[in-house]
Amino acid sequence: MDDEIKTSAEALEAAAIPRCREVHADPDRARQSEQLTEGVNLKPVEEKSPAQWAYERLILYIQNFEKTLDNEHEIAMGFAGDTTGVIRIEGMGYFDPDIVTFYGTDPTGTKTQLVQHVSQLSVMLRALPKQVEEAEPERIGFRLAEALEEG
Repeated sequence: MDDEIKTSAEALEAAAIPRCREVHADPDRARQSEQLTEGVNLKPVEEKSPAQWAYERLILYIQNFEKTLDNEHEIAMGFAGDTTGVIRIEGMGYFDPDIVTFYGTDPTGTKTQLVQHVSQLSVMLRALPKQVEEAEPERIGFRLAEALEEG
C-alpha cells in the first residue's frame, strides 16, 4: 500500500490516468501488456464519452495484439454472444455518446459494418491468415493509433 500523502491535484490526476493490469504465463507477453497504456491520450476520463473511451482502449488492445502476429496473419474480430461471426478489421469508429462501429469483411469477403452500443461491447481478437499471399499483412492498429494521436 502506498503510504505517501498526495495533494488533491495529484489524487485527481492519478484517478484520471488509465490503468491496465494483466497476468500471463509467458513473461514476455506480460511485459507487452504493461506497455498497453503507453501513448494513451491522458485527457481525463470524465471528459470522454463512453464511446470514445471504449474506442481508445480497443485501439490499444488491437495494436498490442498485432504486435504478436507474424507476417502471415492479420487481425480479425469475433463478437461474443452473437451470431455475427468473425470480421477482418479494416476500420473502426465511434459515435458519441455510446456507439462503437466496426468496418471490415467477413470470411466470404462480404463488406461488413457492425454498429454496437458500448454496453453490449464484447469482442474477441483473432489471428486470421492473410487473404493475399504476396501482400504485406494489414496492420490497422497502427493507423488507428496514428489517427488517435492526430486528434
